[in-house]
This record gives sequence, C-alpha cells and structure tokens, in this order.
Amino acid sequence: MKRLLYLFCIAFFSFSLPVFAQTEKTPLTLFDAKARSMNLSDSTLLDLVQKQTFRYFWDFAHPVSGMARERSNTTFGYGNEVITTGGTGFGIMSVIVAADRKWISRDTAAKFLLKIVNFLLKAESFHGAFPHWMDGATGRTIPFSRKDDGADLVETSYLFEGLLCARQYFNEDNGTEKELRNRINWMWSDIEWNWFTQGQEVLYWHWSPNNGWAMNFPVKGFNECLIMYVLAASCPNERYQVSPAVYHRGWAESNFFKNGKEFYGIKLPLGFDYGGPLFFSHYSFLGLDPRGLKDRYADYWEQNRNHTLINREHCIRNPYNFKGYGEICWGLTASDTYNGYAAHSPTEDLGTISPTAALSAFPYTPEYSMQALKHFYFNLGDKIWSDYGFVDAFNETQSWYAKSHLAIDQGPIVAMIENYRSGLLWKLFMSCPEVKTGLKKLGFESPWLK
Repeated sequence: MKRLLYLFCIAFFSFSLPVFAQTEKTPLTLFDAKARSMNLSDSTLLDLVQKQTFRYFWDFAHPVSGMARERSNTTFGYGNEVITTGGTGFGIMSVIVAADRKWISRDTAAKFLLKIVNFLLKAESFHGAFPHWMDGATGRTIPFSRKDDGADLVETSYLFEGLLCARQYFNEDNGTEKELRNRINWMWSDIEWNWFTQGQEVLYWHWSPNNGWAMNFPVKGFNECLIMYVLAASCPNERYQVSPAVYHRGWAESNFFKNGKEFYGIKLPLGFDYGGPLFFSHYSFLGLDPRGLKDRYADYWEQNRNHTLINREHCIRNPYNFKGYGEICWGLTASDTYNGYAAHSPTEDLGTISPTAALSAFPYTPEYSMQALKHFYFNLGDKIWSDYGFVDAFNETQSWYAKSHLAIDQGPIVAMIENYRSGLLWKLFMSCPEVKTGLKKLGFESPWLK
C-alpha cells in the first residue's frame, strides 16, 4: 500500500530551533556484531535478537524527542532529523518488552516514554492525528510526499497501538506512571476519527491543512490497516466515534477483501492473491491478538498463518530461481532492495529477502521462523548481522546486503517475538476496555471478550 510511496518521496524542508529539552539516557550494553557466538540455545538466540534489535529504539532514538528515527541511513534526501509516527508506536512496544525483560529499569522506561508523550503533546497534529513524519527536534511536519503533509490516520493508529499498551503496562501509583497514563488518555480522546470519514461510510487515510483531501485515499481492506478501524470504533470520546457501518461498508467492501482461493494448496480467506507482503499480517497484530479472533468475514489466526505459509511456500518453490531461497531462507515484505524500495510479495518478487518478514511471523510459524532465524544469524550473520540486529534486507542473486535499518521493520521483530514467547503485548492491548467495546461493536469474537 502506502509503503510504495517511498519510491516517489521528494526532498523536503528541515526545521531548526529545537523547543524540547534533551535528556540523558544510558546506552544499552552492546553485543558485538562482529563477535557472533555459534553455540546458542534457541532461547538465548531469541534474547539476543530481541535485545540487539531494541537498541535501534534506544541507542538510536532521536535525542530530543525520544521518538524513533525513520531509518538508520541517509537516503531519498532525508537524514537523522526525520522521526516516524508509526515506527515510534512499534518502538514503544519494544520499550515495554525491554522493561519487562529487565534490560532497562521500569522507572527508566516510564520516564523515557513520558518524554515521547510530552513531545507529542506539543508537536503538530491535525484533528488529533499526527503526520507520518516529523522533525525530531521541533515536532513540525516533514512531508512524506508533496501533498502528504498533514494527518496520517494509519500511522497515528500504529502510534496509539503502542501508547495504549504502554498505558496498560505502566499502571503503578506513582507520579511518572500516572502522568504517563493521563497524557496518553488526553491524546487518545482527542483523535477525531469521524472527521476522517468526510461524512461517508469509510475512513480516509490523509488530510492536509494545505491540500485538504487531495490525497483521496479511502482505506479498504484487506491490508495492514485493520487496526485503524478497530481504534476508530474504540474511540472513548462519543463526539468522535464512527459507526459499525464504516467498517462493514467501507473497510470490508472492496474487490480485494474477500478471497477464499487456494495458492500453493493453501487457502487464503482475505486479501490480494498470494496474500501480498507479510507486513499485512504484522502491523495490526502487534497488539491485536489474532488467536481466536473472528468476525463475519474471517478467522484472523487462519488468515495470518496461511498468509505466512503461502509466502514461505513461494520462496521454497522459487519460480524465478533466485539464489538463496528455500525452506530456511524465506520472507517477502516491504523493505529496501538493491535498486530502491519495494513492497515484496509473491506477485512482486525481486529476489530480496527481508528478515523482518519471517521473524515477525514467529507467532504464526514458530518452527519455520526459527529455521530462518538460525540461517540468518549463523550462516549469513557476517553479512547481515549488525549493531541494531539484522539489516533491512538482502538479495543474494544481486550480491547485495543492506546497510540500513527501518523502524517499521525493526519494531515488529521485537514485538512479535515477544508475543510468541509470552503474549505480553497482546495481553496489554486486549485488556483495554475501549478496545473490547470497539471489537464488540464491530461484531468480533475473541477469547478476550468473554
């Protein structure tokens, strides 16, 4: 979907005059990327990958805002000043994991997240929604594309997927955690979800103070945006709620919503033929627990697992004879590639494997994801293991190995491995009373709703 717009991003203006105070933060202990151990248990390897990947959101966080930088390299005319709204939501989830696993103290994590929240309260927003990109020092919007210079409702949804998990986790009766919860609630109650319907029965992705609704992007499923509709239905402010019709007549009414066909002998209930890039089954489900989650359209555990299995089977069959593909080397999703950026999938296969694809699928295919993880670390680690975990992608046919990391790819690795191991983020998000109300409103079933 929108990830394809990376191909068309243009130069933008940076802003100066920082208005938020910087704070000191102890760097996380570094695992030397060049000194990989070849004798690790599965559990120790998972610990290592989660912790090393978390460093992207800790050591490389923007020093003023604390938010996640869009990427680790300078490209497309932008650099380290650019912070990402959705990637920060994923990063917030990784901070929760770090606190829960005691890589950092609970108090340190709470203060760090409060720093982010205080920055967001002063940053530019539009009808309660944040832009895709901001300047990490000033909070001013950096255009994602020429007309995408205002509210991004999908990226805002990823941000609040993380913030609501933080609100549920940091529940102690002390000043920092109370303030964190209160300020998250202020912002959560201020998002004008119904504004983004334009009075119609569908949600629109963008609105700009300069260009209005010119982007004209009604969001219809199935893709990575389910979380937006869930949150819109869960809005705690009655003035800004949307009706169930927005979900059933907007999201669920498109020519690529229902599928039901088989690909490589595996049934796909929803979505594009062959499932599309794997981030479709990751982003919304970092918090939204797909286990037993059903509505009138699909069983979302079946949807996400089968989507993953189709993607893996495509790599095993390898119809284009790309080098390296196989049972232990699979995973097509949006990422950097040797000639730019692409939303990789079985129908857009350039020979580029993105580690986040298989690793963020751990809950769905733990045995197969572990096989891929061991291959990435033990066999390819000298080329793709780094200070922030695995690099964004690689293409052995082209002898190309990325040097870059992207927040939206690193974050799901930490979060989804944790959901596989403990279910932590699923427990937090699904414990939100507003989310339970919203899911019921849309007609979902879930063990969490009983």
